[in-house]
Amino acid sequence: MADNIRLEVVTPEKIVVSEAAQIVMSPGSEGEFGVLDGHTPFLTTLKTGMIRYKDSTGAERAVFVSGGFAEALPDRVTVLAESAERRKDINVDRAKAALARAEDRIGKSLSDNEIDVVRAKAALLRAMTRLSVVQTR
Repeated sequence: MADNIRLEVVTPEKIVVSEAAQIVMSPGSEGEFGVLDGHTPFLTTLKTGMIRYKDSTGAERAVFVSGGFAEALPDRVTVLAESAERRKDINVDRAKAALARAEDRIGKSLSDNEIDVVRAKAALLRAMTRLSVVQTR
């Protein structure tokens, strides 16, 4: 059986994850990628999405990330994210409220040129992804 790798997910505010993992799947800007022990080194940008991994016991875990960078090395994956939250730390009510606000802004953008549609769509994606992370099993 392959050895575990170290997964580190860090934001400007805190360390979100620092533990051993059997496999890490991340939302790269060019598509999802997976890393196992012994992976070829690379660096990539991340898009808003979900990092999925199996911890050292084989339990599946999920973390919301909003942008950033990932570095894969043969024994480690380091993620520097703009924001990140473990599944257990996501406030579902807050995510639902953010989703409703974003949908409202996008709806109003048809009649109001002052609405920043790009920002509203980014907020919508973040809210939808947070809710998706919570619902993932």
